[in-house]
Amino acid sequence: MPKRVRETLVSARDLALAWGPFVLLGVALLALAYWLADPQPPKRVVLATGPERSAYAEFGRRYAQELRRFGIAVELRTTVGSRDNLRLLRDPKERVDLAFVQGGSSERMRTPEEEAQEEPLVSLGSLFYEPVWIFYRDKPVHAVTDLRGLKVNTGARGSGTPGIVMRLLAANQMERDDITRSTLGDTDAVVALLAGQVDAITLVSAPESPFVQMLLATPGVQLLEFGNAEAYARRYRYLSPVVLPRGVADLARDVPKHDVPLLATTTSLVAREGTHPALVQLFVQAAARIHGAPGWISRAGQFPGAANSEFPLAKDAERFYRAGPPLLQRYLPFWLANLVDRMWVALFSIVAVLIPLSRLVPPLYQFRVRSRIFRWYRNLRLIEAEVEEKDRSRAELLASLDKLEGRVAAVKVPLSYADELYRLRQHISLVRQRLQSGTYTVSP
Repeated sequence: MPKRVRETLVSARDLALAWGPFVLLGVALLALAYWLADPQPPKRVVLATGPERSAYAEFGRRYAQELRRFGIAVELRTTVGSRDNLRLLRDPKERVDLAFVQGGSSERMRTPEEEAQEEPLVSLGSLFYEPVWIFYRDKPVHAVTDLRGLKVNTGARGSGTPGIVMRLLAANQMERDDITRSTLGDTDAVVALLAGQVDAITLVSAPESPFVQMLLATPGVQLLEFGNAEAYARRYRYLSPVVLPRGVADLARDVPKHDVPLLATTTSLVAREGTHPALVQLFVQAAARIHGAPGWISRAGQFPGAANSEFPLAKDAERFYRAGPPLLQRYLPFWLANLVDRMWVALFSIVAVLIPLSRLVPPLYQFRVRSRIFRWYRNLRLIEAEVEEKDRSRAELLASLDKLEGRVAAVKVPLSYADELYRLRQHISLVRQRLQSGTYTVSP
């Protein structure tokens, strides 16, 4: 091996040994910070949607496609509806992380004991309007009071629709027995309406629902207009007056024929409070891409948003609505930007700890290299002590010096410490000269 390479390797080895404990400490602190911060989201998440062929189910498939790009598998859980979703979220035994929850679904009174046993929930923001669609046929219905005595499907149990219908009846001083109720699911209810088995059905769904779009275009099926929608909104905080614009369903056929005032609730994406922050960020960003476009009754950019939420807003969702995506995510891959975003406090803390400790490394490096030289001075002092004590002959002492010099010649140090190595050799030569010149008095 060339001499220059050997000298370089010696220096690199000393540096590695001196910096080794420091580097190991830094790696250990980073590993501890990573474990505590847990920056990477889980690879699998469960999203409760709604009945098959509903707007919830369609939106669920879109979220699954969006998060698949980040390596996260979204399992879609089919449910009866909003109240069922809320029950699954609150039950600690159920493995549901997020769900679509309709405004007003959390109105049921619960005891303090029940609340203590439930999972705390947070909102990721409101996503879209769900108008209250009351479709009827054959018999004229111009107000909620006109439903008295009719066969009305109020929605499946476990969905949010029955609760909203009951509140509309109560606001009009009607009892639930004033109508002949049925609790069919959306698919069966639409079939029953078209078959004449019921007089009216109530759907609380986004305009993207296939059933809503089909019924709006079906001849003979009429839609109840809420001319007093503002009055309902003043009574129930989770309801909002909206307008279905003329021709929005079918411009060519001019469906509807005029602007239709409607009453709508707002659906939110709700998660358990312990949901991973990075997962919250991903879902909120996906919501912006899915729900940010203009719709039949919403303007571009109106959703998602922080308004009309019945649950506390998650901190990461609040940050997104206030400032948009994190700055680093605009320039870096998500996994790297998220890692830095979650770890920067820990990184600064680790740096603050390691900088003072790093001052110990140069003295440690210097001590290690110099000790390789100075330890031979002990052997030289022992030889001098034997000279003074006259325990050995001159020939034996010279042999010991030769042996010591041979060992010192094999010592390798960085070039910056070569002067101390040569000084040791000079001192060995000095002792030899004095011994040979008779300066020391020893036995022959």
